[in-house]
Amino acid sequence: MLPYWETKSLEQMSADEWENLCDGCARCCLHKLQDADTLEVHYTCVACRLLDATTCRCRSYRSRAELVPDCMVLRRDRMEAMPALPSSCAYRRIAEGRGLAPWHHLVSGSRETVHTAGISVRGRVLPEDQVAVDGLEDYRVTWPLEAGPEDGKDQ
Repeated sequence: MLPYWETKSLEQMSADEWENLCDGCARCCLHKLQDADTLEVHYTCVACRLLDATTCRCRSYRSRAELVPDCMVLRRDRMEAMPALPSSCAYRRIAEGRGLAPWHHLVSGSRETVHTAGISVRGRVLPEDQVAVDGLEDYRVTWPLEAGPEDGKDQ
């Protein structure tokens, strides 16, 4: 029997299946800048104040949208409306028909492989309270949008 992520679209997944699909990389928890003219999204290495940078999990997941109004809350019925997600994102990979990467916990059996593969933000971010909001431009990075090791490219 095939696993649910290979037989269901994102829209068909149950709430539990959807939540479990998250790879735990926390790249969506990075502050982003959007070019007003081109609408291009640029990632920074500055993390949301709710992110636990060691576990790559939100400290207040259930109330994150209330606590952080511009939180990127992914919804299965609005994936096309989401800002650019990194190519490594499990939601994006499934939406594009690429399947899950070998380091994804549903494939590897361990939530640590996202970290050991260098996909997560662990060890690569600054907390937002250490950076001036008007200085985010100085913290732009390209690594969140680059292809992962499974695509033959280094992080």
